[in-house]
Amino acid sequence: MNPKPAFSQAPTIEDLEVIAKVAYAGMPRELTRHVDDVVIRVVDFPDEETMDEMGCETEFDLLGLYRGVNLSRKSVTSVVPHLDMIFLYRRPLLDYWCETGEDLTNLVRHVLIHEIGHHFGLSDDDMHRIEAEADHS
Repeated sequence: MNPKPAFSQAPTIEDLEVIAKVAYAGMPRELTRHVDDVVIRVVDFPDEETMDEMGCETEFDLLGLYRGVNLSRKSVTSVVPHLDMIFLYRRPLLDYWCETGEDLTNLVRHVLIHEIGHHFGLSDDDMHRIEAEADHS
């Protein structure tokens, strides 16, 4: 098992990218087997267009977001204009981390599971079940 990172300063975008890669690598294959080509991108905040689209009141309202066409709506004949991406929003994640004291690696993993679940068109209940099963394995 990887040691948990300790930080004396707020984790950088690069730090969160490493945490996300490790978290993704440890996710259940049931969840990741169809998203090998998904790009995980860490940025400080969502852009204004995303905030408006998601109905956010502040730039801290959104921890992550899946952008792309979920598998339940993809077709082999569809032209996909952009890569499927999961955005992780660094500053809101760090704010939530500080407020809750939750382990940062677990928090990033939870957000990734939730966003990948949207890729599959899974319900929140399905994602909670998959996450709980992964926690007990």
